[in-house]
Amino acid sequence: MNTLYAIGEMLIDFTAQETGALEEAVTFRKNAGGAPANVAVCVAKLGKPANMITKLGRDPFGNFLVETLRREHVGTDYVFRTSEANTALAFVSRDERGERSFSFYRNPSADMLLKESEVERIPFGRGDILHFCSVDLVDAPVKRAHAAAIGRARAAGSLISFDPNLRYSLWESREALLGAVREFLPLADIVKVSDEELLDITGVREEKEAVKSLFSGHVKLVFVTKGGDGASAYTTQNKATMSAVGLSECVDTTGAGDSFIGTVLYQLLGRGIEDLSAEELKSLLLHANRAAGIVVSREGAIPAMPAHHEVF
Repeated sequence: MNTLYAIGEMLIDFTAQETGALEEAVTFRKNAGGAPANVAVCVAKLGKPANMITKLGRDPFGNFLVETLRREHVGTDYVFRTSEANTALAFVSRDERGERSFSFYRNPSADMLLKESEVERIPFGRGDILHFCSVDLVDAPVKRAHAAAIGRARAAGSLISFDPNLRYSLWESREALLGAVREFLPLADIVKVSDEELLDITGVREEKEAVKSLFSGHVKLVFVTKGGDGASAYTTQNKATMSAVGLSECVDTTGAGDSFIGTVLYQLLGRGIEDLSAEELKSLLLHANRAAGIVVSREGAIPAMPAHHEVF
């Protein structure tokens, strides 16, 4: 069975239990988080093999994250530990609609110290998928580790998936983040963006034209998520759009996009992306939207990821 590999940050989300500004929060709940880790857990909970590639501190938070991955049946063979930096932390506040604001503590954090040499023995294979985001594309050893992993995965016949998941507060400037995203985007086969991110990355307001501009390099499949308005999927030949499904009260949007792309990648593992029909794109969207609808009705990201019987 093919495997999903997720590379990048894994951290602790401290989520405020009161709505409103972070400055006014009093009580926080600890959850495992980090977008690549969320995706790995999503795939594992749906029932296919997933491995996390990251680096954690030799601290209690790092111990907690390793145990979380093991409990969720995500492989930890490529989770490295270091005493040079602590595990990353994120403090999360929510407004009345469940929309989030983040304050990160990672200057540097352990994940940023992942090295090229540490990804050299990962056994990528044909039909596997390597997934990454933009948080760890900062100018640090982990950026070079990403480039090395992507090169090794492609040489082995794996697919590459990229969710930019823009977090401007972690970068010295908006231009630096968008520059890194535009540098790595053509290296991916599959790209998932929100409608707001699509505008930021391309500068094009009309969705169809903006998506068209993303089809460069290796890009063959693009997903655009639109929150409560559903999502669209594009290949160079076909398009499908689907409204959000299964939405209940929105408690917390953390991990919604990760569950979306995780569910998509679960469906594509072993199938690949060649000759996807409009009907197949609709099926990908149906289940991905269903997963995201479940996640926003629960608190946290990893604890909120749905089981297979809830989505399929």
